[in-house]
Amino acid sequence: MSAVLSRLAGPIADPVVSDGSRPVIGYVGADVPVELLTAAGAHPVRLTGAPGSPSTAGDRYLGTGLDPVARSVLTRLLDGEYGHLDGLVVSRDCEASSRLFYAIRELKRIDPATPLPPVQLVDVLHLPHRTTTRYVDAKFAELRATLETWAGRQITDDDLAEAIEAHNRLRGLLRRLGELRRSSPALLTGTQALSVVAATTRRPVREACALVEELLADTSALSGKDGLRVFLTGSGHDEPGVYSALEEAGLVIVGEDHDWGDRLFDRDVTAPTMLALAERYQHNGPAAPRASIRQRARYTAEAARACTAEALVSYARVHDDAPPWDFPAQRELCGLPSVLLERQPYGGLTEDALAAVAGLRRPVGVAR
Repeated sequence: MSAVLSRLAGPIADPVVSDGSRPVIGYVGADVPVELLTAAGAHPVRLTGAPGSPSTAGDRYLGTGLDPVARSVLTRLLDGEYGHLDGLVVSRDCEASSRLFYAIRELKRIDPATPLPPVQLVDVLHLPHRTTTRYVDAKFAELRATLETWAGRQITDDDLAEAIEAHNRLRGLLRRLGELRRSSPALLTGTQALSVVAATTRRPVREACALVEELLADTSALSGKDGLRVFLTGSGHDEPGVYSALEEAGLVIVGEDHDWGDRLFDRDVTAPTMLALAERYQHNGPAAPRASIRQRARYTAEAARACTAEALVSYARVHDDAPPWDFPAQRELCGLPSVLLERQPYGGLTEDALAAVAGLRRPVGVAR
């Protein structure tokens, strides 16, 4: 195993330790334009939940009928597990994120002493219209002003251009990393890839680039892994528990379409401007809560073919109701052996799910 992968073997949910030289701003959701956080001179940290740990405080304020990731994130915020945050940006990418934002805002309103950071909602629409671009551009301008207040400095156009260039570079490096997964046998497992991508969301962008470059420079230390090549769709994964369980069952996850995986870095910002930044997030790949069934199916089928997947697995976490609606059309367009794993626990798989996965076989006529 490479030195980089060895360093990343610990839990993704470990608190971030800041050097105090820059504000630390947490964010929730892939619709948050992280380039603006970097341009403000901040250390952006994408917040993760902690499956297996009690979410008592989050359950109290959000109820137990909501996605357990949001409940876990709120619990960790209230317990101070992320360390000091100078601000928090939440995207309205799904109902759970929206309710998380409103709960935090209300808690701060009724009890200003509550140990929660100032919070800002960013709303990105994904309709294919110029009016939508203008709407997203206006929302990003509001976020830019808020970040300037939190950071105590102006975000200049040069700051923005530099941040966009740096994050485009990181996305390009992560796409190169993805090629290691698509090799046969796969030089990087899905679990390893997810761990690397998650690590980049918790580091300043230049440190993140250096991390991925180090891994790419040391591919001789990677050992190939063979197995049924699976494309994973459905709920997002902010930690590697499900990936590990699937790959321990003999699968190799060579691609996915959730926003902690390939969809996080498959589109660059085309120009060093606020308008181009808005277009990038407006047109980023279709998410289950915000796109049509047919859009999702086409996207999944194209992505599965690109990584020569041999089977399709849809993982639907408990209280995430969108993926099961997408699955029939995804199965039809992919034309692969497929299985839907519904109402799964956060960060794990039931015994029935593992049994269903064990029944997957390579398509007839495919030999490896």
